[in-house]
Amino acid sequence: MHSRNRLMDDIAQLMTNAMGVAQGARDEAETALKSVIDRWLADRDLVTREEFDAVRAMAQKAREENEALRARIDALEARLGADRPGAG
Repeated sequence: MHSRNRLMDDIAQLMTNAMGVAQGARDEAETALKSVIDRWLADRDLVTREEFDAVRAMAQKAREENEALRARIDALEARLGADRPGAG
């Protein structure tokens, strides 16, 4: 009876080892796939989300500055037009 328990222990150990090997193979496959995808994306010259967000923020700031400048120009033109003789 003792040999039967030993056999079951050996089978359990074998299964545990097999699960460890399978997990290791899975991790290695995921790493390899991620590497291939990263290289493929880098070759496509795509921007990262961080780069996109930075450029979007710069564009938004430029729009706001343009709107402020447009308002100043409009105010100056209106004042210039009001200062001219015969205007209005």
